[in-house]
Amino acid sequence: MKIITAIIKPFKLDEVRDALMTLEVHGMTATEVRGYGRQKGHTEIYRGAEYVVAFLPKVKIEIAVSDEFVERAVELIRRAAHTGHIGDGKIFVTPLDRAVRIRTGETDNEAL
Repeated sequence: MKIITAIIKPFKLDEVRDALMTLEVHGMTATEVRGYGRQKGHTEIYRGAEYVVAFLPKVKIEIAVSDEFVERAVELIRRAAHTGHIGDGKIFVTPLDRAVRIRTGETDNEAL
């Protein structure tokens, strides 16, 4: 089992969700976050004053998947979140040692 964490542009969330629904992903957590990568923010003008926006709005999604679905899920997220512009985001895959469904007590792949 793996946890897939993706940081994406906010307007791409629905496209990513729709893509993952084709893969039998039964749950997702989405969190509004702020951050920066290589683009390091940008400069904006507000009421005539220039200021630097160092942390840009992003959405962090997290899904738990069985090992057999990892590569396909990563590719679906990559395609759905892609705009071709700087700041498209990142995908991280980390091991998941154990999962437990609280309601039933099911564990690991059955809990996903």
